[in-house]
Amino acid sequence: MKMRSKASVKFAASLMAGTMVLAACGSDSTTKTTTASTTATTTAATTGATTGATTGNTTAPTTGGSAALDALAAACKTEGKVNLIALPDEWANYKGILQSFRDKYPGVDNPVDNPEGSSKDEENAVQTLKGQAGQPDSVDVSPAIAQDMTDKGLFAPYTPTLADQIPAGLKDPAGNWVAAYYGIMAITTNTTIVKNAPKTFADLKKPEYKGLVALNGDPREAGAAFAAVMAASLANGGSADDIMPGIQFFADLKKSGNLGATDVTKETVLSGDTPIAIDWSYNVPGLAKQLADAGLTVETNFPSDGIYGGFYAQGVVAGSPHQNCAKLWIEHILSDEGAIGYLEGGAVPARIDTLVKEGKVTADMKKNLPPADLISQVKFLTPAQIAKAKDVLAANWGPMVADA
Repeated sequence: MKMRSKASVKFAASLMAGTMVLAACGSDSTTKTTTASTTATTTAATTGATTGATTGNTTAPTTGGSAALDALAAACKTEGKVNLIALPDEWANYKGILQSFRDKYPGVDNPVDNPEGSSKDEENAVQTLKGQAGQPDSVDVSPAIAQDMTDKGLFAPYTPTLADQIPAGLKDPAGNWVAAYYGIMAITTNTTIVKNAPKTFADLKKPEYKGLVALNGDPREAGAAFAAVMAASLANGGSADDIMPGIQFFADLKKSGNLGATDVTKETVLSGDTPIAIDWSYNVPGLAKQLADAGLTVETNFPSDGIYGGFYAQGVVAGSPHQNCAKLWIEHILSDEGAIGYLEGGAVPARIDTLVKEGKVTADMKKNLPPADLISQVKFLTPAQIAKAKDVLAANWGPMVADA
C-alpha cells in the first residue's frame, strides 16, 4: 500500500452509516458492515480560485473545450506514455482508473513506478530524476508535499478544462495543482482478530488494543499518517492550528504499548499483523476480494471525536519528458470516467457536486461514499496551517514518538 501520504494500506469492507453503505468493489455480500458515527469535527477551510496559469513548454493547447482536448490527446499519442508514481492499485481504485485511461487512449502507456511509495518519495523522484527519461510526469501527493513542490517550482502550472467545477479549496490559486479526490480519516479493524472494534480515538487507549494499532506510515512523510495525527489532535482538544495534542496522543499510545511498530501495508493487513489501522475511508474497498478470499472481515468507523477530511493533489511536473501526456492524465482523472472511478473506490471526486447535479451519480455509486452529512462538513487545512503542523511534527515526532 502506498505509504505516501499514501503509505497506506487498502482495506476491504462495506461501510454503513445510517442508511449509507461504503461497498467493497464487487463483493458486498462477503464483507462486514458497521454503523459509523456522524458527529463531525472539522478543520479550517481553504479559499482561493485557479487563475489559469499554463506552462509554456508544450506543443498542444493547455485550456479549452473538446477541440483542445483532441489536440492534447494527439500530442500525447506522439509522446506515447505518461510516467506516474506511487499509485497502488487498491488506493481509491487506481487500478480501474489507470485501465480506463488506457482504454480511452490506446497506444498511450501509463507505467507506475514505486507503487507503494510515499508523497515524499514522489517529490524526491521528481528531483533526483530531473532531465532523465524516467522522471515522473505527474504526481499524486499530500497537501504538505504539494506546497513544498510549489515553493520549489517543481510544478508546471496547468489549468484543466474542468477547473471551474472544482471547489476553491481543492485547487491551487496559481494552477500548480488540483485535487481530483478526497476522503475522511477512519479507523478500520480486522474483526476476525479483534472482535470489539474501536470506534473513537479514545477507544484506542483501551488496554485490550495493546500492540494492535497502526499508522499508515510516518506522519513526517506520509499524508495518511499526518491526517491521523491531525484527527487525533482534534479529538484531544487541538485544532487546525494546533497538532501537538495529536502528537501527545500517539506518544501516550506508544508508551502504553498500544501503538504497534509495523506500518500498514497490503501484506500486513492480509497477514493480520496490523489489525487496527487509522487510514483514509477510501482505502476500505480496495482489498475486499482478497480479504474475503482469506476469510477475513473488517469493520470501519469514523471516529466521532476527531473527524478529519483531506485530499491529494495532482499536478504536471515541470520539465518532465511527457508534458502533453501529463496534462492528459490530469484531464482524465477529473473527467467523468476518472471521477466515477474514484467513486467506485470509495473516494469523493472533486467534481461531485456537478456530477450529482447532472444526474451522473447513481444511488448505487453513492453507496461507496462516506455519510453525506460528514462530506458536507469537510473543510481543508490552509497551506499556512499545513506548514505550521509540518514544522511541529518535524521537531517533536522523533523525540516524542518515533525514537522514544
